[in-house]
Amino acid sequence: MSVFGLLNVHKPSGPTSHDIVAAVRRGTDVKKVGHAGTLDPMASGVLVLCLGPATRLSEYVMESRKTYRARVRFGVETDTYDAEGTVIAENDRPVTQEAVEGALAAFRGPIEQVPPMYSAIKQGGKKLYELARAGQEVERPARSVTIYQIELLAWAPPDAVLDVMCSPGTYIRSLAHDLGAAVGIGAHLAALERTTSGPFTAVNAVEWAELQAAMDADTWRDALLPPDMALMDAPAVYLSPEDAGHVRHGRLIAATPDIHAAALARAYDPDGQFFAVLERREQHWKPGKVFV
Repeated sequence: MSVFGLLNVHKPSGPTSHDIVAAVRRGTDVKKVGHAGTLDPMASGVLVLCLGPATRLSEYVMESRKTYRARVRFGVETDTYDAEGTVIAENDRPVTQEAVEGALAAFRGPIEQVPPMYSAIKQGGKKLYELARAGQEVERPARSVTIYQIELLAWAPPDAVLDVMCSPGTYIRSLAHDLGAAVGIGAHLAALERTTSGPFTAVNAVEWAELQAAMDADTWRDALLPPDMALMDAPAVYLSPEDAGHVRHGRLIAATPDIHAAALARAYDPDGQFFAVLERREQHWKPGKVFV
């Protein structure tokens, strides 16, 4: 039986996101497996995997809001902006909880963020981390991101534990680095857990060790989630046999008045099966991704 679904995996600290994907590909014997948003090796938490045709839905998960639990260590800067890097500066001047909380205000809302040198962003045809490993540092254009929420959950000097809700593309490592600069003593990201990615949460994620055991026992399908979870913010459209046929053949269909404002919709056939992503074209739906 072909596989068309998602896995919400709680990635442990250590393996790369690619390591997890490769292990799932081997353990499930599913050739097409991808992830919907990289986590650094040091980071843990929600890693959404897309299996089979669901790999074409990864962009919708990647575009969703994320939340993180971040531990920021003040007084120590590293070249990677996190605990895996080399220490490049230290400052033992004490910082107060009030100073940290006061600095957070400047990071709420839309901000401009410079990506770290140790990142996979390409510049001049090369990834930044490749340049960094060669001893080069280049100017990086700032990118617009949005911090919807950033709150101090715990303060145990020199560490602050933060809860961050942000737009996709936000570098929490850069956020830690910039926060350290704002309080005047530097900082780096000491630990990170992604707690949500769109509708996927750490609470409902399958632990990596459990999934490995399930793959060994060939019971891993019990952890599969329906593919349409990738688009839960989009309205559902239940189509007649005629309109479902039009969509399967790439033809426009009329949009119902009650969801004219939506840019995307989830399309279901007369049997209630999710089979396509529809895109707004004025008063019509255009077939975007069609799966069956």
